[in-house]
Amino acid sequence: MRSGVLDIGSNCAQFLVVDATPGAPSLPLHAVKEPVLLGDDLDAEGRISAAGTERVATAVRRTLCAAGRFEVDHFCAFVTAAIRDAPNREDVLDRVEAVAGIRPQFLTGVQEARLTYLAVRHWYGWRAGTLLMLDIGGGSMEVVLGRDLEPVFAASLPLGAGRLTREFLTDDPPTAGERRELRRHVRDCLAQVRDRLHWEDRPRRVIGSSKTFKQLARLGGAPPQRKGPFVSRTLTRTDVAAEVELLGGLRATERARLRGVSVPRARQILAGAIVAETTMTQLGIRSLEVSPWALREGVVLHFLSSETSDRGDPTLRRFELHGVDPAPLSLLHGRSMDRTEATASPAV
Repeated sequence: MRSGVLDIGSNCAQFLVVDATPGAPSLPLHAVKEPVLLGDDLDAEGRISAAGTERVATAVRRTLCAAGRFEVDHFCAFVTAAIRDAPNREDVLDRVEAVAGIRPQFLTGVQEARLTYLAVRHWYGWRAGTLLMLDIGGGSMEVVLGRDLEPVFAASLPLGAGRLTREFLTDDPPTAGERRELRRHVRDCLAQVRDRLHWEDRPRRVIGSSKTFKQLARLGGAPPQRKGPFVSRTLTRTDVAAEVELLGGLRATERARLRGVSVPRARQILAGAIVAETTMTQLGIRSLEVSPWALREGVVLHFLSSETSDRGDPTLRRFELHGVDPAPLSLLHGRSMDRTEATASPAV
């Protein structure tokens, strides 16, 4: 069965095509990516501008058009925290539906946490024992602990790298005071999670599963992505502390020249590094492994489990790609075409 996942985040809309068979790993075949770049199109309340809304809709349409040649049986489409938490979310989704012909769903932060944990658990297997998983996205950070397929604890915190950059790191480069205030905020947000985790067994392994951790690991000398998913990639707290100091003294344009730092994420990588270092310090983590699997793979695994279950899929709606009829380009004319859960809550 060939499936697809359309993940619409704050930086890009990405359609991942996989060959998915129950009992076998979900093997990626193709990835189609279009820029969204919402960083400068969110106001203080997280509202997405008209230009940003148009860019999201256009990116979804173009992604679906490009993915149409891959003979996908079905796919799901969802938005993550930046759009999910926007006060004008429904307006954005209305525009996506008008332009691209589908209305993406949004997952709660805890649903994202549980699906990402599902992917990580499958990747590392049962011998890994108790896993503590951290995932730093653009709008939120997920923290999950578990021994089995279902986690014993899952929380989503408003500690995404993009969100915190907008709220705290307004100067370029940020001032020392801005960085101190951000650290204080991260510690405050982590307090309840830290206390809750003290009631559980110490994890055998700590896993970082997001693009933020991949870029920080690469900046610290880990092998590049072209070496494949089976190469070990680790990140130590000492490495992250050094990276915070390095990144904190550079402008965004200068960070983009560093190994492993992409241009779209250059502005927010410092906030991601501060969240990573502070979280590792608060939770007593000296080092972690970087997982090649994350939310998209978790969605695919969820699809597979629902295919073989008598129950329906209550979380994610399926779309058929050949049934999607993206709106004509004329719908895009006349609109601006510029450049291309917030609170920790235990799993139930």
